Amino acid sequence: MLAIAGGKGGVGKTTTALGLAAALPDRPLVVDADCDMPDLHALAGVPADEGPHPCSAHDCRVLPTPADTPESVEQRLARLRSRESDGHTLVDTPAGAGVDAATPLRLADGIVLVSTACAPALRDAAKTASMARAVGTPVVGAVLTRTLARPPNAAELLGCPLLGVVPDAAGRPLDDRRVRERYEAAATALLDVTTSS
Repeated sequence: MLAIAGGKGGVGKTTTALGLAAALPDRPLVVDADCDMPDLHALAGVPADEGPHPCSAHDCRVLPTPADTPESVEQRLARLRSRESDGHTLVDTPAGAGVDAATPLRLADGIVLVSTACAPALRDAAKTASMARAVGTPVVGAVLTRTLARPPNAAELLGCPLLGVVPDAAGRPLDDRRVRERYEAAATALLDVTTSS
């Protein structure tokens, strides 16, 4: 189970979760763990009710966070973890440093950081990396969105390899061929990192 996390809202965590899922083998499960801003279902084009729902557009399965669920995020992720097979599970996490952001980080096997290339977003992503390490979860890599630049100190600042950079795209980014190709490259790098450790 990999948490897709970042310190700021709006940096592309949900898009990255779906972009990586589309490029990973075996139709991964993508889980929305953001109870305050549950938008994974909308971006994936699936119903907001309890799933998982097949998402043919991104070749994955999507598990939204319905507003009326009695199960907490922690209970839900623990239940999914107990049933996890060899397939990948990606968890779209809330932004920030609160308990709701820390819970998925603590339950994950690894963290993929998402940030834009601007200094404030990178600093916030570094804080998320520190929070993940504080709860004992390794940061396996980072994806920078809305850029083609690779800031020379990004990997050092975040304390993990840079899996890829994804260009900005108007409208629905995952409909852009260049964006999909960059997520495919990032997914390949992610598999290399996670299978070698």
